[in-house]
Amino acid sequence: MAAVQGWTLRQRAVALTVVVGVIFAGLAGVAAFTAAESREGLTVLLDKTGPMRVAGESLQSALLDQETAVRGYALTGDVEDLTPYRSGSDTEQNIFRQMNDLLGDSAEDNRVREQLEAVESGAQEWRAVIAEPVIAAVQAGDRPRAQQIIDQGSRQRFDVLRADVSKLQDDILTLRNVFADQTVTASNLLVFLLVLAAAVIIVAGAALLVLLERFVVRPVTDLAAEVRLVASGDYQHRITGSGAPELAALAADVDGMRRKIADDLAEVTRARAAIEATNKRLEEQTEELTRSNRDLEQFAYVASHDLQEPLRKVASFCQLLQRRYGGKLDERADQYIYFAVDGAQRMQRLINDLLAFSRIGRITAGFTEVNLQKVMDEVSGQLDAAREYADGEIIYHDLPVIRGEEPLLTNLLANLVNNALKFRKPEVPPRVEIKSRRVGDQWEISCEDNGIGIEAEFVDKVFVIFQRLHAKDAYPGTGIGLAIAKKIVEYHGGRIWIDSDYTGGTAIRFMFPAIAAATELPSDQGSPQLQEEKA
Repeated sequence: MAAVQGWTLRQRAVALTVVVGVIFAGLAGVAAFTAAESREGLTVLLDKTGPMRVAGESLQSALLDQETAVRGYALTGDVEDLTPYRSGSDTEQNIFRQMNDLLGDSAEDNRVREQLEAVESGAQEWRAVIAEPVIAAVQAGDRPRAQQIIDQGSRQRFDVLRADVSKLQDDILTLRNVFADQTVTASNLLVFLLVLAAAVIIVAGAALLVLLERFVVRPVTDLAAEVRLVASGDYQHRITGSGAPELAALAADVDGMRRKIADDLAEVTRARAAIEATNKRLEEQTEELTRSNRDLEQFAYVASHDLQEPLRKVASFCQLLQRRYGGKLDERADQYIYFAVDGAQRMQRLINDLLAFSRIGRITAGFTEVNLQKVMDEVSGQLDAAREYADGEIIYHDLPVIRGEEPLLTNLLANLVNNALKFRKPEVPPRVEIKSRRVGDQWEISCEDNGIGIEAEFVDKVFVIFQRLHAKDAYPGTGIGLAIAKKIVEYHGGRIWIDSDYTGGTAIRFMFPAIAAATELPSDQGSPQLQEEKA
């Protein structure tokens, strides 16, 4: 008993399951055997005794038809009167074969078979002693002799045969009653087994409820109440467990956790103060950084905007000097004037680019759905002169619809295509292809060209503002185009990079979030469009 008291909940549940399973297995075995007997009894009743009783009635009718036909033939001598005799004889043989086929090997079947053989023997004897001699006498023309044979013993012999048939019917009825009783007994036993199974289920359910209540529900309720005390702030309350060994171990673990929490509580309180101080400093630094970024953006905007007017005057007057005194001064003076005009123009371009860079994300008209295919139509038109001058081609197709600001996206694609046309190989017509593909929930847009390419060591530097990899006299520009492109892409929630694995020139790829609708173009815009003209 002490060993049982120390059982775990799993062991108790397994023991209850095994006991109930064994009981149900025994009941199922007995039920299966009983059902087989009941099925056998029903089979005998439906497929054997029933047809045999009908066959017995038919046999008696066939014998009566034969006896009546023989008597009539003896009186009239008409051959037509023998037809019932012949058909009755055939029917009798068929019935004997049918009944023999239905009989089995049991004692009851053997008893019926013996009586059936007695009937068959009596019928044969009646035909041999009475029927066939009568028929032969009539056919020989001796009808008195035929009548004498009938009068001497026909009725007595046929009564004996009829009695044998009646006994055969009684034996068949006895066989039917035996199997009927067996079927009723099996049915009653099946009902008893069902009642017993229901009682086992009820007892097992009650035992399971008691087991759960004593070893699970009540201990868990008590444990929950103690945990609530600790959760309310009483970390010094000791948690004890009861019930199954698993719950007692759980209570010990929870109490260990309580002790750990109580030990860590003081340390957490001290750490909280330190964290709050750190958070306060971080908030102050974040505010300072935000203010500094805002001031820097404002400074870049104001500086670039305020420099426009004096620089415009410098450029205008330098150009006036160049037009008025060009060729009238010495060669050095013309060179100085050219340097001044060129420097002023480059400064204007730098200021305009810096102004555009500072405006990205600060001055916004809000996002709309932008068809990049139509944007590329506009960009291709803007760069038509540069493309003709370089004798190049611009290819774009299957570009998606995304959410963004159309002017900024136009600026982005124009910068990339213009760079591709500008940084071309000597004596090689430039080829620029803009294409897209879906990657998960994003669109990847690619700008690929056959130009001079970018060394792997410079793939990150080209996106830095005013970063140049070539002298300004080799490739004109301010060095801010890719920095603007990077800021536009990041403003739209994407990222941009240079594919260092691309070897045909330069491949710049960038990602944009896809939208749920309008991500595919109509069929008239989804086919490749080739913009190509030879100068």
